[in-house]
Amino acid sequence: MSTNKQSFGINYVDLGTWLHQLNGVTKFLLFITWITVVLTTFDLRIIIPLILIGLYLLKETKVPFSAYKPLLIGTATVLSMNAVFMFLLAPNQGNELLGSTTVLLPIFGSYAITQETLFYLVTVTLKYFSMFPIALVFVFTTHPTEFAASLHRLGLPYKIAYAVSLTLRYLPEVKSDFINIMHAQQARGVDLSKNVPVFTRISNIAKILGPLIFSSLDRADEISNAMVLRGFGRGKSRTWFSEKAITKTDKVIMLGLFVIVVLAIIKRVFETSLFWYPFN
Repeated sequence: MSTNKQSFGINYVDLGTWLHQLNGVTKFLLFITWITVVLTTFDLRIIIPLILIGLYLLKETKVPFSAYKPLLIGTATVLSMNAVFMFLLAPNQGNELLGSTTVLLPIFGSYAITQETLFYLVTVTLKYFSMFPIALVFVFTTHPTEFAASLHRLGLPYKIAYAVSLTLRYLPEVKSDFINIMHAQQARGVDLSKNVPVFTRISNIAKILGPLIFSSLDRADEISNAMVLRGFGRGKSRTWFSEKAITKTDKVIMLGLFVIVVLAIIKRVFETSLFWYPFN
């Protein structure tokens, strides 16, 4: 089957890349390391390269850009709106954190766009965005059952490992339910297009999220009942059909990730200021 005929979503897609060949635990540790580095820094010299590397790895999955383009745009839009709200609620936070005030555009009262606040908002927005590409890489390249088997092999109780597997398998269903509910609401006259104001669009999206949450709870109840009827949890252990061995390559990458985490923590402990700001 050709790539352009495959159905892609927020789920595992077996395209045989080098990322797919890595053990699921390795990719999970990569994701955890990534999050750790991001959460311990506000340094754009680290955040921007992370974004570029994340987008490169996303490209290496060979999943068509059209499959995750709406997700990237949606994430960037939400984070941009978050930056606007942060400015509205605390217009001087950037000035206070960076210790100076350089007014670029006065607005009214205490509201003014300053160089420090603008730099602060850009840093925070890019910081959050940098975690998104690697999350997609993990989901696109990690088979849920194989990942659960790997976690169980490392000593995690199989009930927890299986719950992780179910979570990864459930992501495509959430997307499908969201699309179905969105179409149903649009048929009832709920407008999500650019023809309505931004705040109206946000309010209309809330009309989708409510039914989505209730449908997710119903589905979770059905899955729970099905697992009980099949006797899940009665045994102390279980065998796994999909289990991948940890290779030498996996071990080398894990060692490198450990070193990166240690360096990130050391940097955070010994750095004198929370933000890197080159204009002081």
